[in-house]
Amino acid sequence: MKKLVVLTGAGISAESGIKTFRDADGLWEGHEVMEVASYDGWRNNKALVIDFYNQRRRQLHEVKPNLGHLTLAEMEKDFDVHIITQNVDNLHEQAGSSKVLHLHGELLKVRSDHHRFEVLDWTTDLQIGDTDSNGIQLRPHIVWFGEAVPALEEAVSIVESADYVAVVGTSLQVYPAAGLMHYAKRHVPVFYIDPKPATIYDLQNPLEVIPMMATEGVPLLKQKLKDE
Repeated sequence: MKKLVVLTGAGISAESGIKTFRDADGLWEGHEVMEVASYDGWRNNKALVIDFYNQRRRQLHEVKPNLGHLTLAEMEKDFDVHIITQNVDNLHEQAGSSKVLHLHGELLKVRSDHHRFEVLDWTTDLQIGDTDSNGIQLRPHIVWFGEAVPALEEAVSIVESADYVAVVGTSLQVYPAAGLMHYAKRHVPVFYIDPKPATIYDLQNPLEVIPMMATEGVPLLKQKLKDE
């Protein structure tokens, strides 16, 4: 079974109604991004950050996977599908995808502020005073700006062994995620699905651009790969 590696970003979740900070001049739901997505922001105002992610978590309970997510899950019947996502929602998992790697963390998890390997499933609101096993405040399990991306090494390994790569709903212009493309073997075809595709620089691979939303482009990709 051929291995399809899919790199997904905010665009695929936006079609389900999840907003991204890039949609509003750098503001994320009315906040400066660094106020709610950096460790300095957390250190300065834990209550604000906790409330911000509580709202995002509540919103996640109200949205559903779209046809892009559902089609990727269906493709597991014909391909060994691995999804590497920059999104912190669980819409891929809700759709039924079984191999999902989150580069930037997950909304439905929290972790210790001091012990990053102590990670807990968390579906309700987080509160000031919710602590780990050592009495340390829990924080959102999100990789904030300036923090290391623990899943990056695993992501590189997955891309290195791909037979096909698809990029859905992300420009891949922001590092370190953008660097993943350079680990695909040079003969591996890359499919880039985005309604406003950016230029993927220095890419040596065969590239097919599909200038569509994920809900249109992913079903088209499914048909193209099945026809090969």
